[in-house]
Amino acid sequence: MPVWRAVAALAVIVSSLFLAFTMAPRLGLDLRGGTQIVFEAKGGASPEAVDRARDVLERRANGLGVAEPTLVRSGDARIIVELPGVLDPREAAAVMGRTAQLSFHPVLASGGQRFTDETGQPLSAGPVAVAGDGVTDAVARTDPQRGPGWFVDVTFAQPGPWQRLTGEAACRPYDDPARRVAIVLDGKVISSPVVGDDTPCKAGQQGGSTTISGRFTAEEAQNLAVLIKGGALPVPLEIVEQRVVGPTLGAAAIEASWQAAVIGVLATGLFIVLVYRLVGLLAALALACYGLISYAALIAVGATLTLPGLAGFVLAIGMAVDANVLVFERAREEYRGSLRPALDLGFKKAWSAIADSNVTTLLSAGLLFWLASGPVKGFGVTLSIGVLASLVSALLITRVLTQWTVGRMPARLSGLGSVGRVRTWLTERDPFVMRRGRLWLAVAGGLLVVAFAGLAVRGLDFGVEFTGGRVMEFSSTMGVDAARQAVSEAGFPSAVVQASEGRIAVRTGQISGDDAAGIGQVLGPVVRDELIGPSLGAELRRNALIALAVALAAQLVYLALRFRWTFGAAAVAALFVDAAVVVGAFAWLGKPIDGVFLAAMLTVVGYSVNDKVVVFDRVRELWVGRAPFQRTVNSAILQTVPRTVNTGLGALFILVALVLLGGDSLRDFALALLIGIVTGTLSSCFVAGPLAVELEGRDRTPPPAVQKEEIRPGAVV
Repeated sequence: MPVWRAVAALAVIVSSLFLAFTMAPRLGLDLRGGTQIVFEAKGGASPEAVDRARDVLERRANGLGVAEPTLVRSGDARIIVELPGVLDPREAAAVMGRTAQLSFHPVLASGGQRFTDETGQPLSAGPVAVAGDGVTDAVARTDPQRGPGWFVDVTFAQPGPWQRLTGEAACRPYDDPARRVAIVLDGKVISSPVVGDDTPCKAGQQGGSTTISGRFTAEEAQNLAVLIKGGALPVPLEIVEQRVVGPTLGAAAIEASWQAAVIGVLATGLFIVLVYRLVGLLAALALACYGLISYAALIAVGATLTLPGLAGFVLAIGMAVDANVLVFERAREEYRGSLRPALDLGFKKAWSAIADSNVTTLLSAGLLFWLASGPVKGFGVTLSIGVLASLVSALLITRVLTQWTVGRMPARLSGLGSVGRVRTWLTERDPFVMRRGRLWLAVAGGLLVVAFAGLAVRGLDFGVEFTGGRVMEFSSTMGVDAARQAVSEAGFPSAVVQASEGRIAVRTGQISGDDAAGIGQVLGPVVRDELIGPSLGAELRRNALIALAVALAAQLVYLALRFRWTFGAAAVAALFVDAAVVVGAFAWLGKPIDGVFLAAMLTVVGYSVNDKVVVFDRVRELWVGRAPFQRTVNSAILQTVPRTVNTGLGALFILVALVLLGGDSLRDFALALLIGIVTGTLSSCFVAGPLAVELEGRDRTPPPAVQKEEIRPGAVV
């Protein structure tokens, strides 16, 4: 065993331990609770103007007293604002999103710009005398000596304009409207105080400060001070997305995902130990290291851990098993009485399939990061890190552990000394499944008919992410019929009301925060609230279709480059069957089609391609000279069945744990993956294989040239 490999493995583990114990993970709002608001700049704003708007929003968030707010520009025109601990977004959205164009005007006896003052009386104002950008500070105060109520003290950068404005007004008689000063915020007069008798004519008020009083409550005065001090937004902003998650829901999600991870890892580890014995035990230790490496990498890159991201973290455990299974199964095939050469050849010859399968998964994860929105984007990040960590786990740590121990153990105990019961059974019987290839294709066609019938009869229940609207979840013990009646009486008879596990979910169109609060008054405290604007919903729906189309096209291009075009076409056609079956099943079951479902679909595409890559990689290896292609495909399928079964079972343990322990969204995510993995496994044998046989029968490209087999140590030539 090379010393450098052992040193590298030790360095990775030590570094991961250091990061895990010295840095804390950054939890998304869906796990720690709070509000996320996505603003979109209107009117073709420049990126520079959007950056200035982000700075204004950040000052406002700090002024509201929010602990550790996060503001990030997304694209050219959007700003994502995260407010931890803020569970009532109405006030935050109202303050954060106001343009806050502040100005001070002289009041005219007649003419000028027409307004309505704070008492509802008409008011005429002259041009702007002091602009809002001339204000340097604003503080909300109360003083019993000055009477009840709150006021806002304002400080100006330059005292001159304010002195001239108040000096002109002080020259007017006390009962003249022109003795007043109009303070205008976003086109509305918020205060029009009379300049006092103590202000000298022409000289005006000294000191560069003034007080805005307008019968404010403490909250109104504080919000006004935040707006004035934060400055005006350079461009108007519109809320296109809003999410609110209660802390109890986030804590429950963390606990459920943690339990699923522990149970899934234990079940998967026990399974590979039973199948591969001692090398399986070493792989289980490497899996534990995988979890540590993934966690440390997430912390190191500053990734935000979301609920779908947790699911990706758990799911990648099953994928980490795949590389180990590929190596061990190949080592079993190469065993000729000596474990060390067999293990070395296992790692060498499995590398091609491992690399291809992981590249296709990274393609799907990249599409999620590029096109998804909200917490689902975190799934793409976590899945990418998980795939890379699984390579380190299998190809570095597992290799170091097995190479260090393989020469010190008997072959039978190692788990590599025999090909296993499944392969032995298949070798003895040698079933010719490709003989009925056209029958299997006809069965696949029947499944497509059933899937499309579900789309025609039941249709798809698009979630609020794709349609726009509002979905709220309340903690309530009320029955679904009573809840539906209460929501109807609150003024929303067309709302969709569902009940599950002590919670009531209500889905409506575009309603205001006040309307949502009214529903909460009759149902109970809100634990989740999502608002998606119609423009964003259409965009997300379009991105979902683009993501699926690009995923299929990217897989086709990659497979066509790595293999023959016939293999790529057969694999993508089988992928289409997999995707159609999952979508059809969700249509028949009435499950929602949302961002989490998109993540599941792209994961199914990546996972299914993994299986087909392994099969066609073996076909490419076995198909030499003028050997019958149908028999070659049959042999490749039979030889890769142990890997397919063992990898599939490893993933199924994880998914069953998510179905049993995850919340509603994770349960639907796991269900889509369960259907997709089972379908993808079967389609590799009964769709991709037969279709490749049919396509090759019509292709005039000659088969690959005969390749000399490497001479193994101890082999008879």
